[in-house]
Amino acid sequence: MSEQRRGWFNLEAQTDDIIFGGEKPAFSGLGLTRYQRLGGFAACYVGGFAVQLLGAILLFLGATGAFATLFAVGAILSLVGTGFIVGFRKQWESMFKGTRVVASLLLFASIIMCFVAAFVLPAILCIVFVVIEYASFGWYTLSYLPFARTAIKNLASSAIGRG
Repeated sequence: MSEQRRGWFNLEAQTDDIIFGGEKPAFSGLGLTRYQRLGGFAACYVGGFAVQLLGAILLFLGATGAFATLFAVGAILSLVGTGFIVGFRKQWESMFKGTRVVASLLLFASIIMCFVAAFVLPAILCIVFVVIEYASFGWYTLSYLPFARTAIKNLASSAIGRG
């Protein structure tokens, strides 16, 4: 039994250097374990997705204001999830570094513009800003994976070159 618990996914056996980048872990003052921090991360991502899904249902019912509100809350909740892993201050600082600044600004701008479209502009623009929001959130997330953006760029250029 103890041999199985020493597997590659035994987080308690790993050091913070391996999983959390060697920095002082988020919420260390609260005494959260690695499992609790990963649980907070997963709960925020799943909760954010669920709130966004509820917003999408409301959009089809014609409630664009409720849609914009729930979609923004869901996006921010998903972003908060990474704070459980790297810490909120470190995440905020890294969002505005050169590799992520464009994606971060597009993400925040699309959240704001989704609200504007829901209440001031034609409601169809909400969907346009949601697509931009998802694309910028995806591009932001890919910036944390080594060479992921390069792989996507190469894949897109080879797909376009073949067409």
